[in-house]
Amino acid sequence: MPEQAVEALKTYDWGSEQKLVQPIEEAIVAAQGDLEKTKELETQLAAILGSDAPYGAKQYVCRRLCAIGTAASVPALAALLSDEKLSHMARYALEAMPAAEAGQALRDALPNVADSLKVGVITSLGVRGEDAAAQALAAYLNNTNGELAVAAARALGAIGSPAAKAALEDAKPTDATAIPVADAKLACAENLVAAGDKAAAMAVYKSLLTSPVQHVKLAATRGMLVCAQK
Repeated sequence: MPEQAVEALKTYDWGSEQKLVQPIEEAIVAAQGDLEKTKELETQLAAILGSDAPYGAKQYVCRRLCAIGTAASVPALAALLSDEKLSHMARYALEAMPAAEAGQALRDALPNVADSLKVGVITSLGVRGEDAAAQALAAYLNNTNGELAVAAARALGAIGSPAAKAALEDAKPTDATAIPVADAKLACAENLVAAGDKAAAMAVYKSLLTSPVQHVKLAATRGMLVCAQK
């Protein structure tokens, strides 16, 4: 990527002309299939995140790292997870990375970010299906902050692993979190069916038959019928 393009990006912000980043767009396209060139681009872009570049430039970099980012750019993105303005864009990039380091960065950030950012981090862990986060997420199921509790339930449902199932079974839902927890259990059961563990799924469905919520009971009944099929 031309040095002048990198320098131009450091001044890029909302309202800037698109031509400022056009050379970067072209460089990314040209580097497709060339690991060495892509790695060089990633390094140059990640460096912008640690600079005093404007908010718009850093948002732009996060979007591009979503496409070409690897474990190498995780530290730069992780440093933004506690930033009120940029945390969501850093998460957006980390969610898309197959690198295990991306999930680790989100797990490490969870206890340290402000409560206003925790829901987002929890959601990203669910999107990534971070089974290793199940125990940490379980701790939020009974949180007095309803938003955190609901987010944790939904994330565990998205993870859908045996560890997530166990966490949800141990939850003590309030009136506000009862339905999200039940829905998360249904999601877990569906994942277990897909994984071929019909016995575990059946146990979840049976536990939901006494739910006072009609859609939960119906879904549990249908799930049991699926599990009973050979």
